[in-house]
Amino acid sequence: MKVGIVSDHRGLELKEALKTNFSNRFEIIDLGTHTTDAADYPNYAFLLGEKVVNGEFDFGIAICGSGIGISIACNKVKGIRCAKVSNQEEAKYTRLDNDANIIALSAKMPLKEAIQSVETFLTTTFSNEERHICRIKMITSYENGDNL
Repeated sequence: MKVGIVSDHRGLELKEALKTNFSNRFEIIDLGTHTTDAADYPNYAFLLGEKVVNGEFDFGIAICGSGIGISIACNKVKGIRCAKVSNQEEAKYTRLDNDANIIALSAKMPLKEAIQSVETFLTTTFSNEERHICRIKMITSYENGDNL
């Protein structure tokens, strides 16, 4: 499995720890940032989102100070379903019910919880239940302007 990972300057430490933890099981591709110099998270979010949508990555991991801003930016990329999660249960259900393709985390998230959440996200498959498929189609339809 190929997984893209990005962060802003505030998420750099957590990003590096996650890369170390998961690189023996998944192909982790780091798109930046690589320094603690101030970085604009939307640039990294858009880059990650495009690569996930284009099929270069199976999934993405995005990190910023709160996890919120980068998740909003990721979701501006057509075809991305990014969820900011705070725990393992949310990571499970964002895959199971929403077929999310990017997980967003807060840089302040404890490392153990971040590892558990990413592990769950990457190993949980979409349920393929009709009600969830219908809801995802509704989101995609609206995203395409069909419901305007």
